[in-house]
Amino acid sequence: MVVQDSVDAPGVPLEPFLHQVGGHLSVMKYDEHTVCKPLISQEQRFYESLPLAMKRFTPQYKGTITVHLRKDSRGRLSLVANPLTENRGPFTVSTESAAVAIWQTLQQTTGGGALPLAQWQHPQRAHSLKESPATALLRSELRLKAQVPSLVEDANGNPTEKGSFNPWGLHCHRAHLTRLCAEYPENKRHRFLLLENVVSQYKHPCILDLKMGTRQHGDDASEEKKARHMRKCAQSTSARLGMRLCGMQVYQTDKKHFLCKDKYYGRKLSVEGFRQALYQFLHDGTRFRMELLEPIQHQLQALLSVIRSQSSYRFYSSSLLIIYDGQEPPQTPHGTNVSKVDVRMIDFAHTTYKGSWNEHTTYDGPDPGYIFGLENLIQILQGIHKGQ
Repeated sequence: MVVQDSVDAPGVPLEPFLHQVGGHLSVMKYDEHTVCKPLISQEQRFYESLPLAMKRFTPQYKGTITVHLRKDSRGRLSLVANPLTENRGPFTVSTESAAVAIWQTLQQTTGGGALPLAQWQHPQRAHSLKESPATALLRSELRLKAQVPSLVEDANGNPTEKGSFNPWGLHCHRAHLTRLCAEYPENKRHRFLLLENVVSQYKHPCILDLKMGTRQHGDDASEEKKARHMRKCAQSTSARLGMRLCGMQVYQTDKKHFLCKDKYYGRKLSVEGFRQALYQFLHDGTRFRMELLEPIQHQLQALLSVIRSQSSYRFYSSSLLIIYDGQEPPQTPHGTNVSKVDVRMIDFAHTTYKGSWNEHTTYDGPDPGYIFGLENLIQILQGIHKGQ
């Protein structure tokens, strides 16, 4: 889809996407069924040339949009996207992106220093602020309660109350807003990708974000970045399993909150710790969701078959989402639960394939690191299944 913004039309206020559990770029909620994220040219081109067999395992690509900061008379900031109109002319994408700047800001803040949180206001939705958990959180500087509370765990695995939301998405959003305010004029327009909100159909989306593969750096990485990513892989389950936990939220039915873990927790996991984390992802605080194992394994096997057929593709630094609803479905007349699960690949900024733009290296055959990770994931789930 090729689109452009209509500068004369009123903007659409964006909100942080409160179910972002991993990644380093801020994901924003555009509407109930659509999210947006800073555009990186390589990722856009991947979506535009996506092999048909992979479409069921990736978010639907909905085009692009421009986003800018808006400040009201009291100095309150909001991110606003312009409505879209179709454009039949050629569409040129700049190789520059706010994404790199956002990531640099995040690198500076992960040491513990909190950046100031810009106040949030929706110019067109002032009458319905109470209906939006994201808006309420931002306007109250994270002191108001959202619809579903959450807990995070400290370095020792002990649950600690951090607020009434998954904190990772707001962490990314805070860094994003701070950088945009500091480095760009208010009227600077930034390109964003529009993608399907893959959790919109779930009441309490339980999400596991796995960084897949044994290699995480792209072909264009500097020697310093390459060494840094290789070190992270070697010191985590990426090297042993071909995957590592990048983020997770699990709805706990007994306490009615989300239990959340981030990428720093995932980097410290041993192979056995990873298996235990996977088990915890399928536990609702009251019981192990046994009925989820078979449909998850079925989808992973189908994805594995697709990846094996994609010659020359290397999905460096991409993630795999496993999703299910924390609210159990009603029983069928036969007394069984039919639970919907979803498996989706995301984050393709460093994906390369034959004929891709700015191609540095051409690879033969399917991605061995990704296949290694999928095979191990399926094997671990099979082991959990047998042990129940």
